[in-house]
Amino acid sequence: MPEILDLHLGDILTLKKPHPCGGSQWEVVRVGMDIGIVCSTCNHRVTLVRSELERRVKRIETPQA
Repeated sequence: MPEILDLHLGDILTLKKPHPCGGSQWEVVRVGMDIGIVCSTCNHRVTLVRSELERRVKRIETPQA
């Protein structure tokens, strides 16, 4: 059984493919069955099903509090 990603609000994700605007950093803004992310370059908001996002994530950076 595949491991579920442990995502939290404010995490910064790097996806395998860059966004058409050229940005590759995304901030997690919604966590649940669907994950909401916002492009750090152009502020475009996308909602993805968790399983789809898990396939696309390359790296997760958790901000230090």
